Amino acid sequence: MSVLTRDEAQTRAQLLDVHRYTIDLDLTTGEETFDSRTVIHFTAHAAGDTFVELKPAVLRSITLDGHPIDPETLAENRLALTGLSAGEHELRVEADMRYSRTGEGMHRFTDPTDGEAYVYTQLFMEDVQRVFAAFDQPDLKAVFEVSVTAPDGWTVLGNGIATHTGEGRWTCAPTPPLATYFVAVTAGPWHSVRTEHAGLPFGLHCRRSLAPYLDADADEILEITRQCYDRYHEKFEEPYPFDSYDQAFVPEFNAGAMENPGLVTFRDEFIYRSAVTDTERQTRAMVIAHEMAHMWFGDLVTLKWWDDIWLNESFAEYMGYQTLTEATRFTDTWVDFGIGRKSWGYDADQRPSTHPVAPDPDAVPDTASAMLNFDGISYAKGASALRQLVAWLGEKDFLAGINTHFARHKFGNATLADFIDSLAGATDRDVHGWAESWLRTTGVDTLTPAIAESDSGGWSLTVARDGSRPHRILVGAYDADPIDADRLVLRDRVELDIPQSENGARPGRRPALVVLNDGDLGYAKVRLDATSWNTAVRALSGIPDPLTRTVVWNAARDMVRDGELAPAAYLEAARAHLPRESDLAVVQGVLAFAATQLADRYLTAEQRPAALGTLREICRALLRRTEDGNGPGRRLTAVRHFIDAAAQPDTLQQWLGDGSVPGGPELDPELRWRILYRLAVLGATDDAAIAAELHRDPSATGQEGAARCHAALPTPEAKAAAWERLFTSDGLSNYLFTATAQGFWQPEQADLVQEYVPRYYPHSVALAARRGPVIAEAAGRYAFPLHAVDAETLRLGEECLRDADMIPALRRKLVDQLDDLRRALTVRGA
Repeated sequence: MSVLTRDEAQTRAQLLDVHRYTIDLDLTTGEETFDSRTVIHFTAHAAGDTFVELKPAVLRSITLDGHPIDPETLAENRLALTGLSAGEHELRVEADMRYSRTGEGMHRFTDPTDGEAYVYTQLFMEDVQRVFAAFDQPDLKAVFEVSVTAPDGWTVLGNGIATHTGEGRWTCAPTPPLATYFVAVTAGPWHSVRTEHAGLPFGLHCRRSLAPYLDADADEILEITRQCYDRYHEKFEEPYPFDSYDQAFVPEFNAGAMENPGLVTFRDEFIYRSAVTDTERQTRAMVIAHEMAHMWFGDLVTLKWWDDIWLNESFAEYMGYQTLTEATRFTDTWVDFGIGRKSWGYDADQRPSTHPVAPDPDAVPDTASAMLNFDGISYAKGASALRQLVAWLGEKDFLAGINTHFARHKFGNATLADFIDSLAGATDRDVHGWAESWLRTTGVDTLTPAIAESDSGGWSLTVARDGSRPHRILVGAYDADPIDADRLVLRDRVELDIPQSENGARPGRRPALVVLNDGDLGYAKVRLDATSWNTAVRALSGIPDPLTRTVVWNAARDMVRDGELAPAAYLEAARAHLPRESDLAVVQGVLAFAATQLADRYLTAEQRPAALGTLREICRALLRRTEDGNGPGRRLTAVRHFIDAAAQPDTLQQWLGDGSVPGGPELDPELRWRILYRLAVLGATDDAAIAAELHRDPSATGQEGAARCHAALPTPEAKAAAWERLFTSDGLSNYLFTATAQGFWQPEQADLVQEYVPRYYPHSVALAARRGPVIAEAAGRYAFPLHAVDAETLRLGEECLRDADMIPALRRKLVDQLDDLRRALTVRGA
């Protein structure tokens, strides 16, 4: 298929104005295809040629201004419109379109619990062409009038209020001008919870089989939605620009959520069937806040080309965390951002694939390259940069600039230059200079303190900077608590500009702990001086502020990744301090890094058993400290990680037989599948037991759990069958592919799967070419042999990158995976 280039988009935008789409979809024509009829009204400013995009199963007819066009002229996904005259035009296209099983276009899903079918659109970037004919680029906005014919008993939702007119016909209210990728339709026998707020209809929707779980959380979800809505109206002068606010939780969704105007779609894992921690509830709330921010930044004002996608995502990321902190019960969201989200940005920014937060337009020449920028830089680093910008400008001036931006460009398109101009008009500060320093550069600076004590009793701080950006950070000085030596007290917190203009002289004795970037407002790796590190090793859990503890844990994490701190030293710090850690996000973040990076990759096969033993010891200590019922989130986290680190099946089999962990919790479906998965890895279960568990839980999540367990069984037959499902049969949906891939490679089974490592590269290249970018991304992320940390795996991968012709989505994932592999080898060598 042809991808749209930036030059082609600019040429088409100069030629055309697109006014209105009338779209009629018939979802009653079978399980493989649906009927799509589109009428596009547009104006050509001059005589010329252009094209419209479409990816049909069967293209039945095309007429331009009443004159037929031969369907055979469709070349790949482009239908040429030649000899256009200046003036008004009408294009009619009728086609049969394929349902997707990979979350692209119009995805169709049959719920294994009750056999009910559901469909929904995901039209981001260039997938609108899988549903209807379109001039598919973000700066050709138009009004959309959508009608749908659906089976009896189905409910249809769209960007505008959908009205049932009888005989399965639904008509959605015309939209304001929207980019093509924002058009949304969901249809099926939805379970709905409806209410009204601020004069608008609000709705929550999910599969019928999830109805009890949505009902249990509906009050919480709606409360978060209302609180965010009201807070955004306090911040933004432009009112919410659409006629309703529906949130649909849909199956097998590839993203966390999608900001379709008036109809936000979420992955339905956010409807919790099993126990979750409060931090996980906070994550759901953050996604709600994030997507709502897009209603203004993204939907009301839309990027002109995909080089500015960071602006949508960074803004929504920043606003999501900040608005939760200000308006909801989740007041410590920046801790979770710091320990869980920010590392995503740091890691991405140190790989060969790094790019500026705001890449040069020439670096995003087409839609295929634009897809690669949905990463930790566009989200986490960009949000970190905006957070610094707000602190530097002040929130009042920042919001004044944002509101100017909305007023200037509402229902239109804007660029980074437009955004910076709007901000610059609200302040005397050099916003353009800030943008050049922070948005047009790559990499992570490292800040290292040097502390000297003077003969007169004072101390001084000098900060060395490895990098080139200016930083304004807080520096925290902490002393030992005179009553409890394992606790620290804040002596002082001062603002520091880097590079420093002079030596930072301070009165009094040197502190026990000096923390650069205290409060985590900056974006930089930081180091601790030797005295401070020794203090942290002794008293990290005694630092009073969880954000400061986050900064110290991140410093330790970065030191491990850079080969400056032994993984065993990090594990020892975790063993000493996690049982006393009160912040759940910190517990989850540290355990996740220790398990997935240290135990699984940075330590050798010979060192791994001891690391798993340390993880089990940490979990036992957490379980002992939560026996009284306090800290249920920490207890659930400990149970999960104990299961994952189990080396023998006895305890897990006992829990599974009893249906609970001693002292709680009871085993819900998530924990039962988690235990069975670990038992499969250890060779302590079989196909019959997996089938029995699937009979107990035949849901979509159960299907994924069974696929993961079958692939994890340590037999040649199980591995051969899983490999065939992954790379040969092409029958797996996006979610079942991911589950099977997750189960296949296991560090405990390295010898058993050794023969598949060299097969991975050519098979992934062929798979990606057949099945497209979503499965390519999954193959690069989940099917990669992460456990194989050796020079031969690296050599094979580098050879594949050099010699193979692969689609960009897979190439980007392999570049990142191989860089992570090099880092793991370096850490092992250090």
